Amino acid sequence: QVQLVESGGGSVQAGGSLRLSCAASRSIFSFNSMGWYRQAPGTQREFVAVISTAGLTNYADSVKGRFTISRDNAKNTVYLQMNSLKPEDTGVYYCNRHPYAYSAWGQGTQVTVSS
Repeated sequence: QVQLVESGGGSVQAGGSLRLSCAASRSIFSFNSMGWYRQAPGTQREFVAVISTAGLTNYADSVKGRFTISRDNAKNTVYLQMNSLKPEDTGVYYCNRHPYAYSAWGQGTQVTVSS
């Protein structure tokens, strides 16, 4: 059963930081690269960052140098540390397998950055 539970979102001012967490079922986490995605109102969901089972990472150009993805294999959890936040980072953030996301997504966590 696919289980993805995101948390850690909130409202911050531009320049602030947030740390998102995603708890995944072990069957998903153990054998897959995990990604963070986000969706702003009126837009399609977009890729933010990915981490492989070996810890290799990749980021969307818009977040490089500001966001850091990490994973704790013992806790089946993936994190997204977001620094120097900008208003354009506002949206609902989701995690899922990458690159072939499961059709069942979690509820996401809302991030709102005010200028």
